[in-house]
Amino acid sequence: MKKVKTPNSAEAWDQGDFGREIKYAKAAEKKLGSQIDDALDLQMISIRLEKDLIESFKLLGTKYDMGYQPLMREALKRFVEGEFKLIASEALEKQKVSKSKISPIRKIRRAA
Repeated sequence: MKKVKTPNSAEAWDQGDFGREIKYAKAAEKKLGSQIDDALDLQMISIRLEKDLIESFKLLGTKYDMGYQPLMREALKRFVEGEFKLIASEALEKQKVSKSKISPIRKIRRAA
């Protein structure tokens, strides 16, 4: 059986034809890790979660082709965005209700 040589190209690297084996993996230097965190505005935290919740995120991560930690980060972002939208919606509703309670005399005064 003849070995097929893969041409060295950016596409080959991006597709994982090169460098994805464990023998090529090494931890980034601490300084580089800090620079990446700073550039992405990330802060390390410690949190305790149920093991089955973590396993669920890992399972979902494989479905969405991403690591479980970035998936958790995305889930938290979506939750916060949803809560802010809910709070804004509630504030607008309160504002509408309070405007409708303004007495007709005050409305006339404003119009004049």
